Amino acid sequence: MRPAPILRRLARDTRGAMLVETAIVAPVLILLSLGAFQVSTLVARQSELQSAAAEAEAIALASAPDTAEKMTTLQQVVMASTGLTAEQVAISNTYRCNAASSFVASKTGCAADARVSTYLRLQIQDTYTPTWTQFGVGSPIQFNVVRFVLVSQGSNT
Repeated sequence: MRPAPILRRLARDTRGAMLVETAIVAPVLILLSLGAFQVSTLVARQSELQSAAAEAEAIALASAPDTAEKMTTLQQVVMASTGLTAEQVAISNTYRCNAASSFVASKTGCAADARVSTYLRLQIQDTYTPTWTQFGVGSPIQFNVVRFVLVSQGSNT
């Protein structure tokens, strides 16, 4: 047989073309689907943490956590709604002197005649490890949600 007729016959033969096309496209579609699933899980977790912070903010505004017991209860509410541990949920008081843009750790950091605003600082930390990290692509993703809730204002005296 001559080479030209064989090539023409192979060019007209479409049997198996769908199998070859599927073998090329299927892995790409599967990877895109898995990636979309992982990203949606990531976005859902971020939304869940933001919702827990908003819930804690609403509770703090309804009843100011002015005692250690109330702060512990608030921390436990956030832990229960997110499934996190006490090391991942931190609640503390922080203060702002007059109209300053920065916070101080205690009221004594403000001048004696300053107007002191008391804030509740809520910090939620979590780590999400996507599936693709098992294949050496990327790294775990750190979540760090921080909220400041104004609970009172007054003088430093």
